[in-house]
Amino acid sequence: MRRIQFLAIALAFILLNVNCSSKSAKSNATESIAKADKVEVFYFHFNRRCATCNAVEEVSKLAIAETYDDKVSFESCNLDEKEGKEKGNNLGVSAQTLLIVSGDTKINITSQAFMNARSNPEKLKALIKEKIDPLL
Repeated sequence: MRRIQFLAIALAFILLNVNCSSKSAKSNATESIAKADKVEVFYFHFNRRCATCNAVEEVSKLAIAETYDDKVSFESCNLDEKEGKEKGNNLGVSAQTLLIVSGDTKINITSQAFMNARSNPEKLKALIKEKIDPLL
């Protein structure tokens, strides 16, 4: 009985890690500091989401709202839906991604977001501020 429980837990862990990998089509961040009229933050995700996926969205959305009010927009895009998939294609995204966009500048902070959203949300908020401030 214990062996079956162990196998079930191990299988669940493996499936969550496979489904919630934080890969993106363009893993290297494109950073060129250029002032643009508008700064937007996009969080791309799928229907099936783990606690970390949800935390990345919650912390990012809160950081934008607290720090920038209406100066910076935040949009959550579901890649399993038509609109989200189209937006992802336009920005070169095909997997869970946290992307800061200003004009031609795209800053991908997905890896850092997934590392810190649950364990150190203040660090993620600081990173978002560090990346957005030069764009405003």
